[in-house]
Amino acid sequence: MKVYIETYGCALNKGDSYIMMTLLKDKGHDIVDSYNQADVIVLNTCAVRLETEERMKQRIKELEKIGKKLIIAGCLVSSQPALVISLAPESSIVGAQSIDKIVEAVESNKREIFLEESKELVTPRIFEGKISIIPIADGCAGDCNFCITKLARKKLRSYPPRNIVNAVKEAVQKGAVEIELTAQDTAAYGLDINYNLVELLKEILEIEGNYMIRIGMMTPELAIKQIDEILEIIKDKRIYKFLHLPVQSGDDRVLKLMNRKYTVDEYRELVKEIRDKIPIVNITTDIIIGHPGEDDEAFQNTINLIKEIKFERIHLAMYSIRPNTRSASMPQVPDSIKKQRMKIANEVYEEVAYSVHSEYLGSNALVLTTELGRKGSIIGRTINYIPVVIKDYDKLGEWINVKITEASFFDLRGKFIQ
Repeated sequence: MKVYIETYGCALNKGDSYIMMTLLKDKGHDIVDSYNQADVIVLNTCAVRLETEERMKQRIKELEKIGKKLIIAGCLVSSQPALVISLAPESSIVGAQSIDKIVEAVESNKREIFLEESKELVTPRIFEGKISIIPIADGCAGDCNFCITKLARKKLRSYPPRNIVNAVKEAVQKGAVEIELTAQDTAAYGLDINYNLVELLKEILEIEGNYMIRIGMMTPELAIKQIDEILEIIKDKRIYKFLHLPVQSGDDRVLKLMNRKYTVDEYRELVKEIRDKIPIVNITTDIIIGHPGEDDEAFQNTINLIKEIKFERIHLAMYSIRPNTRSASMPQVPDSIKKQRMKIANEVYEEVAYSVHSEYLGSNALVLTTELGRKGSIIGRTINYIPVVIKDYDKLGEWINVKITEASFFDLRGKFIQ
């Protein structure tokens, strides 16, 4: 059969889609680029925020009208199965921790419902372009009060190290130059199999080839416990000097309401230790604006932390109620105040990020070209994972020298140096 897979959400969701593609191709099915070409449509959903959920609901209705076999997968299915069934009562559903059932769902002549956690953990052998996204774990060890993903991916499941290493080796052999190791929390990797992230990285680094590893998001509380070992391993020239450490709030009282397991001072100390040992490191974070309990003082504490730490990139999100989470039952911050604070936070973030990027103006940088950009440009990454847009070079998968000529809050612009 010809199968079209449409994916929304985080890198882990994208990795799940590549796993489904791998399983389907192994059974002789074709993956196509458009639902017009397909016999079966698979929608891999996200449920992280209210606006995302609304987009998913709308997309389910649109795809159902096409009249082809529809399979709905991913986090919305696992966290709110009754909602999905009410929207598409004739469609099959596959939960986020049941994706190895995708072949059965595609080949079945009847409606299928797969919500139970599957035992089989498969790594993807398919990627697009020069970037291979490889999930290393599913689920997390935390229990944040605001998080619906915890309901969708209830149990931490670390992929066997050998499967991951083989997936990386095959991706490198096929031409991938960036290996993105992804999970809800990469620092939680191995807690369930008596192993850890650093041991995994050591095994991967035994693979020869021209590639860089990007380590995905890790929670501060678990990063703190193994930071010395993590910093030692990322000194390797094949690992981007990049860490994604979501702080979520700059206020201790709000962090406690969120059920985060660290204080703002502990986060500060973590960042200081990282920068002391690897000064060039790029620290990216996530921040939720308007979580229940965030008053004016708490919001200002978050703004102050953004200015103090000078994050290169921040994923800012306005808090939205997620069903069946503890934060949903707390007294809520009015929408008008959340929107006002979000506007202020975005302005501060753009100022800080532009200031960080401006420091690169006029310098020469070694960049790995990894993906196509807009209007004939390509995008490369510095060794600390800052994106550089290049318009006078057209080859992907190569290390090149560029002169940084422009900066914005989002990226750098550079010219190829012959």
